[in-house]
Amino acid sequence: MIENYRPRLNLYETQSAIGFIKQTFQFELSRRLHLMRATAPLFVDPATGLNDDLSGIERPVSFDIPGVPGVESAQVVHSLAKWKRQALGEYGFQPDTGLWTDMNAIRRDEEPDALHSIYVDQWDWEKVITADMRTIDELKRTVTDIVDAICSTLSAVKCMYPQIQVHLHREVSFVTAQELEDLYPTLYGKERENAYVKEHPTTFILGIGGKLKSGKPHDGRAPDYDDWSLNGDLMFWDETLQQAVELSSMGIRVDAEAMRRQCAELGCENRLALPFHQGVLNGTLPLSMGGGIGQSRLCMLLLGKAHIGEVQVSLWPKEMREECAKKNIVLL
Repeated sequence: MIENYRPRLNLYETQSAIGFIKQTFQFELSRRLHLMRATAPLFVDPATGLNDDLSGIERPVSFDIPGVPGVESAQVVHSLAKWKRQALGEYGFQPDTGLWTDMNAIRRDEEPDALHSIYVDQWDWEKVITADMRTIDELKRTVTDIVDAICSTLSAVKCMYPQIQVHLHREVSFVTAQELEDLYPTLYGKERENAYVKEHPTTFILGIGGKLKSGKPHDGRAPDYDDWSLNGDLMFWDETLQQAVELSSMGIRVDAEAMRRQCAELGCENRLALPFHQGVLNGTLPLSMGGGIGQSRLCMLLLGKAHIGEVQVSLWPKEMREECAKKNIVLL
């Protein structure tokens, strides 16, 4: 844990700044990516195949709902990647337009630390694309637009709260997961990220989910929403924590061919019979790209906070609260 930490804002100012960041960033993101806000679910019927299993091992929070006949149980969402794609078609969005949502979730298997909480809040966004937009260049353009939205939000925050000393780089370094493995063959995934992002403070790591030359993926990804050859993670170097922080996981979504290939690679072809997957295979769901942008992580980064618990209310181990208090870190 960091030494000599002094928060730039008190608790009251922090709450005010969180509201300002969210309002500003939502506007900046919407106008750059041509998005509008949509209401989103907190839970879904697991029989639809709409929930995400992230890296494939996280357990969803499930509960029974006796008042809804025909639905045996509901699952709290892990993310809205699949639901958003279905919503794009239902709502009639046109190519290069889309939606964003306030996504709230519970990730029960998360281990709380300075960057992770069992409570997740993020802007989940999705937009319709055409077949000729399923390219690395289109992905890179979108990443650059998101970084511009983040940096513009930071500029507004520093005008409102001049005591904030955070600096971010607008120039994005694009690197593939395989290039990272080649550069740092003796390091593991997060270690590679820290080594590279320290030298390239705004980085987008391309191609996450598929196996690298080592036989292992850079990080786990479910096989049925991102196309592993057209996705990635947006990372920033956090001066307060002195480490790389993943702010967004995003990508161009699977088409029928990519879904079949990736599900076969992970041995989960049984999913292809689910309603969502049938929509992709049959072409009734639109081609899309999208991602999630952590709300608390963005607030934490822009305000120079040392712990995600300074900007969101969650459950924290007693020992963590006590240790943080000694370091001037007040967990909500």
